[in-house]
Amino acid sequence: MAVEGQAHTRLLDLSRLVSRVGRAAWTGVDRVEAAYLDRLLAEPGDLFALVRSSFGFTLFDRDGTRALADRLHGRVPWGATDLRTRLFLKAHPDRRRAESDLHRLCVARSGRRGLAWMLKTHLPGPPVWINTGHSNLRASVFDAVHAAGGRAVVLVHDTIPLDHPEWQRPGTVESFETRMRQVAMKADLVIHTAEATRRTTEAQFARLGRVPDAVVAHLGVTPPAAGALPPGLSPHKPYFVSLGTIEPRKNHALLLDVWRELSAELPSDEVPLLFIVGARGWNNEAVFARLDAHPAHVRELGPLPDAQLAALIQGACALVMPSRVEGFGLPPGEALGLGCPVIATDLPVYREVFGNNIVYLDPDAMYLWTNSIKSFAAGEKTAQAGRIELPSWEAHFNRVLACL
Repeated sequence: MAVEGQAHTRLLDLSRLVSRVGRAAWTGVDRVEAAYLDRLLAEPGDLFALVRSSFGFTLFDRDGTRALADRLHGRVPWGATDLRTRLFLKAHPDRRRAESDLHRLCVARSGRRGLAWMLKTHLPGPPVWINTGHSNLRASVFDAVHAAGGRAVVLVHDTIPLDHPEWQRPGTVESFETRMRQVAMKADLVIHTAEATRRTTEAQFARLGRVPDAVVAHLGVTPPAAGALPPGLSPHKPYFVSLGTIEPRKNHALLLDVWRELSAELPSDEVPLLFIVGARGWNNEAVFARLDAHPAHVRELGPLPDAQLAALIQGACALVMPSRVEGFGLPPGEALGLGCPVIATDLPVYREVFGNNIVYLDPDAMYLWTNSIKSFAAGEKTAQAGRIELPSWEAHFNRVLACL
């Protein structure tokens, strides 16, 4: 039982990763939560995990947290579906097995109103609740952590939905603002992934009524190991890769314009290929219609497993990222780490994290993009890919753990 004056017990929220079981490949936000899971398991001291399941909150000690990590990373399969989950949860079979394992592996369960009691009763010290996935950012959870004598630490990736509501799905701006308001008013510490992101996020916090204490720590960039190329894919000429959800701010329309220009200007055998990797998003019907028309020399691949994606990027002339705004920039960093040059929009966060190791272009300058892509395809340009020191998780956690 937590006693006042005791050292804080680390309590990592894993609700995001568990909610992704049975879905497509992990997103950047998912990989950050996984990095925290792996690092905190390697650290000494008390460690617990909190997961909001379909039936309430579940609490895991270090052994249970390690068992969850094994399953989330695919080292151990999820167990059999139990009767309650089979009867009352309609979900992907893997998600139902995961929900069943939550109840088998946890040391305690509670409803929303019993969360504070569960934390006080089952933790050896007051919690420092670490939330990196934006799950459970509700007043009741913050209040339960504080009622147990704890601190709430939240990693805020960005506030793009508030900065650019015009690019969001209906209803998502309001729900995101509700979560960020709770962070602004109740978080004890906010982790920002870059100074550029901190500035925009704290401007939103000020508007919402309070700016919490903060630490800035660049995310670690760890390129995945390359495997085989996606089945059936054997590029026979130079190619470029675009990576990210197909949503308005990613500016895929510019790339389609560029490839239309290249197709009109060059002989067919000299036009490089464009592989678009990522799931279809929202508010982008015009781009979806263009993709459905199968433009020449452009291929939409959807999401890819990390090993296949790494193999594809390793062989590319460049990663092309004409995004209008980003919170950090894991894809450019991973591409650079794989030895692949990057052509991207000149964003403050990219300048901060990657310096002059990216070829920066205006996101509306189609002809500059066209000429740059022709130069890279012809082998006339090189970049510092593979020759830079990328941000490390070691440096990230050295900064963050010192604040916990």
